Order: sequence, then structure tokens, then C-alpha cells
Amino acid sequence: MHLPPLQSIVAFEAAARCGSFLAAADQLNLTPSAVSHRIKALEAWLGIRLFERGHRQIALTAEGLDYLAEVQSALGRIESASARMRGARKHELRLSVAPALGAKWFVGQLADYRSEHPEVSFVLSTASTLAPVAAGKSDLGVCYGEPPWPGLEAYELRRETVFPVCSPALAARLGTAADPAQLATLPLLRHPLLEWKPWFAAAGIDREEPVEGMVFEDAMMMLEAAAAGVGVALTVGLLARSYLAEGSLVRPFAHHAEGKGFYAVLRPEAYEQRWVRHFVRWLQARARSEVPG
Repeated sequence: MHLPPLQSIVAFEAAARCGSFLAAADQLNLTPSAVSHRIKALEAWLGIRLFERGHRQIALTAEGLDYLAEVQSALGRIESASARMRGARKHELRLSVAPALGAKWFVGQLADYRSEHPEVSFVLSTASTLAPVAAGKSDLGVCYGEPPWPGLEAYELRRETVFPVCSPALAARLGTAADPAQLATLPLLRHPLLEWKPWFAAAGIDREEPVEGMVFEDAMMMLEAAAAGVGVALTVGLLARSYLAEGSLVRPFAHHAEGKGFYAVLRPEAYEQRWVRHFVRWLQARARSEVPG
């Protein structure tokens, strides 16, 4: 094939459509001089003038009008064919997410990502450990904790703070000037990854980690129990935000302790794929934009 430079054709079409070299340059992220040079190169290649140039004005010649119709038709076909081919390149990402995080935050993020990237589909499962990722049954896991996880790569989504929550009725029993020491009279709900002792220290209480009371492997079940008035639970902002927003849980104390982080965890070969890296970075931006609890 004997074709003119594609960049010159694109510059010509943009200038003709926008009505000026300046506007075309802005659209193509070029300088007006670069646009002008590209169009001059195209005119030289064709052996015709495409524009009549005036002071800060351009107008298509008769030959330019004819050429524009052909060029726009050809570029339109290229654009359509490229969109079809891009759409045909589907990706499927198998995800394993802690149940509470999946229900209270993660699913909503997937809906937003899919609206921007319909070529990516998700297979979502829940797990309280990273075993599915380590075994290759899932491509990416999202969990709360601290790396390292042997054989896996971890990318921090956001750091968390830990604080107690309870039902409004239980908070009313504590009074308006609640004292953290009053927790000694209330049942404390426990989760393996959320320890009470660091929060006791932050609140100025000299108390060891509780060894009695209900233990929950599922953080969402624990928060549901707290909302039902069963006891006081420790939580983190990303999990508690919907409960706090609707008022089914409240924070009886202002104190908080430094917690761990939420991480996207993958096998190294998964992160090597460009589209997987894009999703992880997008997820990091979304998690960090959330208002802390």
C-alpha cells in the first residue's frame, strides 16, 4: 500500500472538523505549529491544497471538502472495527473477598468498574483466608491484615483505625458522657483479627484482651449482632460505614486505635498482566477516597 502518514490524516480531519489549527492542536495535544506542519506534509504528498489560509482563519478548498468526506468515512470504519476487536478481547477475573468486605463495600465497586470497563467480568466468591488465591482458584483476594503472605504479592488499599460500635439502645445505657471503663459491665463481641487490647490502651484503660464472650469468624455477622443489641463490637471504618450512616450502629466513644490494612493480594504472575494491574490501582484509588469511619 502507498498511504500518506496517518498522523497527517488525523491532523487534517481534526482541523477541518474544529475549524482551526488551534482547536485541533488542543484536541490532539499538539502545538498549532505541529498541526500545520502535518497538514502541509499531507498537502505535499497529495499534490493539492486542502485549506485556504487567512489571518487566524482556515477554509477547506473544494478538493479539501471531497477529501474530508472520504477521510472521515475511512476513519469511522477504522474506529468501529477497532471497538469491535477491543470488545471481543474479554477478561475474566476470579475474586475472593472476606464476606463482610464483599457485602458492605466491594460489590458496589465492581458495579462501577464494570460500567467503565465492560470487557472485564468478575467471578466473586467469599473466603476468610487467602487459601483460594494461594491455590490458584482465585486470581485476586481482598483481605484485612498485614503482609507478608508467602508466595503472594500484597498491594495496600487503605489503612484502618479500630473503634467500638453498638446499638443506639445500648449506647443510651452508657449515657451522654460515656466512660470507656463502663465496658467492663457490657458483653464484648470478638473477632480474630480485631483485638480489644490496643483500643483499651488508646482509651486509657489497663485491661487485658478479653477471653470470654462471643467470637465471630465473620465480621458482618458480628456487626449484625451488635446492631441487634447483643454487645459492643470492634470494627473498622470501611465495614461500619453503612451501619453508621443508617443509624443502626453508633460510636459510643471517640477513641480509636491504629489498625491494620485492607490489601489486594495476588500471585506474581497475575499482577504481571496489565489489565489486572489497572484494576488493582483503580481499587486502591477508590478505597483511599472513602471517608474514614
